Amino acid sequence: MSDHVILLHGLWMRGFALAMLHRRLGEAGFQVDRFDYLSVAATEQQILEPLRQRMHALGADGEPVHLVGHSLGGLLALRACLGAELPQGRVVCLGSPLKGSAAARSFSAWGRGGEVLLGHNRELLEQGFDCWTGPRQVGVIAGCTPLGLGAVLGHLDGEHDGTVAVEETRLPGLTGHCVVEANHTGLLFSADVAQRAGHFLREGHFPAG
Repeated sequence: MSDHVILLHGLWMRGFALAMLHRRLGEAGFQVDRFDYLSVAATEQQILEPLRQRMHALGADGEPVHLVGHSLGGLLALRACLGAELPQGRVVCLGSPLKGSAAARSFSAWGRGGEVLLGHNRELLEQGFDCWTGPRQVGVIAGCTPLGLGAVLGHLDGEHDGTVAVEETRLPGLTGHCVVEANHTGLLFSADVAQRAGHFLREGHFPAG
């Protein structure tokens, strides 16, 4: 049997946004599953409990269960893997602000309206993690094409994908990190990203070059 992969979408998205990535990873030989959740209305616990249940169900026969999360989905994937006994597997984060998002903090500065837009996972988006000490190998693919809403609403330092700065995706404890030519949403549609993600899930490192 081939490895399982669960895909998690980002803020203000639903599972259908992952269709292209789903297809490409399926063609690469993975058994792919999309985890759809309410990114604004659902609390972290309401998301993580069913995600962990899905992981246990897919890994019941001993196959690895990997996670690939876009943006907020990557943050939630890491949170799910902390403090829980789960099937073995790796994590790939696509454009996830693992150190916290300047764009999210800009939204919050609007007051109550901005907080409502970010939903129950606002604190996770704004603050991220200090480092990664979890049991899974984690790889990050960041984009550097600066087209997106975050670039308009908030100041993003250095290279960025229009929503998340490359520096925001770097975190002590990561196994791998690479930067590709794509904007934040474009990470989901890039053949290069899908190939790199699949390679990391199988090998535990990104391809050279």
